[in-house]
Amino acid sequence: MDRCTPGEHLPQALPLDRTRQAAPQVFEQLREQILSLRLAPGAVLSRLALQRAFGLSQTPIRDALGRLAEDGLVDVFPQHATRVSRIHLGAAREAHALRLAIELEAVRVVAEAPAPAVLAGLCKVAEEQQRSAAAGEYGPFIAADAVFHRVLCQAAGMAGLWEIVRRHSGHLDRLRRLHLPDPGKVEAILRDHERLIVALQQGDPAAAQAALRAHLSGTLGMVEQIRARHPGYITE
Repeated sequence: MDRCTPGEHLPQALPLDRTRQAAPQVFEQLREQILSLRLAPGAVLSRLALQRAFGLSQTPIRDALGRLAEDGLVDVFPQHATRVSRIHLGAAREAHALRLAIELEAVRVVAEAPAPAVLAGLCKVAEEQQRSAAAGEYGPFIAADAVFHRVLCQAAGMAGLWEIVRRHSGHLDRLRRLHLPDPGKVEAILRDHERLIVALQQGDPAAAQAALRAHLSGTLGMVEQIRARHPGYITE
């Protein structure tokens, strides 16, 4: 078993698809572990340990860490260390503004001409979330939440914009992950999605936008409480 020096963290390394480029797969695995907080803010990532864990040379590991640095998820200190970045509130607020602008337009478009197939898809995802919530499974719950919002954007012809939101939401997503275990938060998300679906079914753009705005504002409204519980994870 590989051993890390004090302060270093060895991520879980899942088998790679050898028919695909390695660096993007390493990037996605590390990104998911950072967003889920399995790799917490401040965790030290050893390039040598990563090479051993994934069975790769230094080049794909360097490329994967470079992409994570571009997305603000790691801080690279040349010749010293690579650390998982702390959650930057300024970046989280910017991501929220971007996401709100794009999704408000998406729900307006969908509500103006609600397609039965889209509504059925949203209902199916909402049901998957409910099952995950009942089982206390945060990982599948969060994954279903992402699918719910992606479906909205795709239905509005904004799939490319959703990918931009996804790439820039790392700090916001981690903040939301810290907020999720709070009492009532999961239930609030489920209620928000239900209200949004009803507004879309009724073809009411104003109600759909109001439901979305309320839904996306919850976590940033609780920043101080979240920071008080996790002071080492968050920075301005």
